[in-house]
Amino acid sequence: MIELYLSKVTESSETETAGKMYARVSYKQTMDLHDMAHHMAEHNTAFSEGLIVGVLTDFVKCTREMVLNGNTVKVGNLAIFKATVESNGLEVLYDAQSDKVASATMGTLKEGDKTGAAVKAIKLLAQSTGDFTRDELKKDVKLSWTDKTKAEIAAAKGETSANAGGTSNTGSNTGGTGSNTGGTGSNTGGGSTGDNTGGGTQGGDGDHDSDGGTNSDE
Repeated sequence: MIELYLSKVTESSETETAGKMYARVSYKQTMDLHDMAHHMAEHNTAFSEGLIVGVLTDFVKCTREMVLNGNTVKVGNLAIFKATVESNGLEVLYDAQSDKVASATMGTLKEGDKTGAAVKAIKLLAQSTGDFTRDELKKDVKLSWTDKTKAEIAAAKGETSANAGGTSNTGSNTGGTGSNTGGTGSNTGGGSTGDNTGGGTQGGDGDHDSDGGTNSDE
């Protein structure tokens, strides 16, 4: 279950999104290699948690090695990892006036430069594939609002915790003179419904990976 909250774009923003609310994912926790190894070890596997950590650690190192060697690494039903570059806009291959040539190096062009370093930066791109493409995720994902957002929706509807679910307050007064038993009321009823269980659309900005690469489907 993926929980969502609503984030409002500032009213002063000079864009068409100003004042609009967009759904965002409320991440529960960050799982590192040790957490994943522990989780995997609980799936009735014959391998110990320590062995799994070692394999995953080696996999990460080897993936980096392959990517830096110009290869793509495809992890089936997860992602394709590859290097991509942010490049400079070169106008010529060689500028006789400045005696500069296009070079396969990283750097920035100075004002007026027509050629020079071809690359500004290099970054890792993770391209979803198999079961992790958008179409496949849409089939399996289940969405819900966080409790805080449910309360905000209920408040916007004018509901309170006392009446949001059509609560009833009943009590009984029985017995003879001076006897009061069962007089405590019970407050029952469900909270307001605000779950979004469909494939909601997130607007405002695109999806990006943590180090600048754009996530896309194969």
